[in-house]
Amino acid sequence: MGVQVASTTALSVSANTKSSDIVTGTYQFAPFDGEMVVYSRCSATGLNVIVVVDGSTVINDQAISFTGTAGAISKIDHEVASIPVNAGARVEVFFRNTTAGALTVDSIVELNPM
Repeated sequence: MGVQVASTTALSVSANTKSSDIVTGTYQFAPFDGEMVVYSRCSATGLNVIVVVDGSTVINDQAISFTGTAGAISKIDHEVASIPVNAGARVEVFFRNTTAGALTVDSIVELNPM
């Protein structure tokens, strides 16, 4: 069983902008070796995810293919990425809106021990 590193509910990302890092506080640095899993769903097509681990971009502007505005995120249906992370590595997750209007995103970032 992993720990939830970060989560968002209806995080609004303005047109043609990038969100701030959603991973803050206690789990900004991975407390153990593990697999980081990002689950996400956006309100419409046009939102991308960027994942940076220890200063290296491991996911660069990957489109989030899951859309919807109702119900909970399903870990079975909304997995966007799975990345190995070493203990002590800094983890950063951003969302970038590529459209001309504001979009919202629901997400969960989880770290599972290896």
